[in-house]
This record gives sequence, C-alpha cells and structure tokens, in this order.
Amino acid sequence: MKLYYKPGACSLAPHILLCETEQPYSLVKVDLMTHQTEDGGDYYGINGKGAVPLLELADGTRISEGAVIAQYIAETAGREDLLPATGLPRYRVLEWQNYASAELHKSFVPLFNPLLSQAMDDKARAAFIATLERKYSWVSSQLDGRRYLTGDDFTVADAYLFVTTTWAPRAGVDLSGLAPLQAYAARVAERPAVRAAMQAEGLI
Repeated sequence: MKLYYKPGACSLAPHILLCETEQPYSLVKVDLMTHQTEDGGDYYGINGKGAVPLLELADGTRISEGAVIAQYIAETAGREDLLPATGLPRYRVLEWQNYASAELHKSFVPLFNPLLSQAMDDKARAAFIATLERKYSWVSSQLDGRRYLTGDDFTVADAYLFVTTTWAPRAGVDLSGLAPLQAYAARVAERPAVRAAMQAEGLI
C-alpha cells in the first residue's frame, strides 16, 4: 500500500494505523500548497480532491477520506481491537471517529486556512478557539477514568483524536487544564506505532 500524506496532517491517523497493524506500506509526501508530490508529480492528477490522505492499493485502486481509510486498514488487518466487527461496540468507535472528523478536525479549518485566517479579526479567532476548547473539555470529561475513548482498546478513533490534539498548540487552543485529555494524549504518544509514524514524518 502507498499512503499519500502531509506531515502532521490528518493523514497521520491512517499512518499510525498502518504502523499499528504492521502492514507493508510506502509513503509519498504531498505539498498541499502547490499540490505536488515530493517527486514533482501533479497531485490533482492522482487525487482530484487535492486532499490527504489517499491510500493506493497494490492493484492501483485508490481510497480517499481518512475515516474510510482507517476502517479499511483495520478491517483488512483483521484487527477487531481497532474496529469491532459488529454491534454497539463498533458503532461507539464510529461515533467517536465521526466526532473527531466533523466536530474537531473541521473546527480547525478556519484557523489553519491561510486565506480565512488572514481575513479573520481577533474576535472571530477567539470565538473559533473557544468553540474548540469547549469541545475538547467535553471530550476530556468522557475520558475521565478511561484508558482510551471506548475503553481499554486503542481504536481507529483514538488515532484520529490524538492527531487533532497535536494541532492545538499551533492554533492557540489551550488544553492545559484538561487533565484526563492530557494524560490520554501522553499515553497515546508513547505507543510504539505512534512514535514510529511521527518519527517517519519528522515530527519527533
């Protein structure tokens, strides 16, 4: 498999899962400002959406959208600890996965998009930051007494949530007072697969 990624972006989540499942893969770095791959290729010619992550399979089939790629990686590896196969446990993981994608990830977009960020006044920026801090406060309350989001098993949703927490300092989002979330993020950061993925992307 081949993962198209940007260091530290949401593509880090499936990268972590590839390391967790120990499946063979290669990486292709993408510059999302120029939409060129590291070898100078036109990324729009590979993925018309122009976004990462993108997973290319051995037969050339391509899968986009991080949450879907995460499910594919977990299921093809037969890792029901990462994503239960059936029943309510599966839907709880997917519930968290969707929250990380729709409520957390997307809430960072106005703060990271250069055009939106430049046009934003201090009041609007403060409002976006406050919204994120409120959401993370709720997440932290759900983590109190839990090792991971849905219990003792690290799941696809944990990979995504963790990645979003790494963006907080750069966006000015203060998570320092959220003890359960801080402990959780530190715990996830020490997983060998997480460290391997972050090292490969030059993040640590």
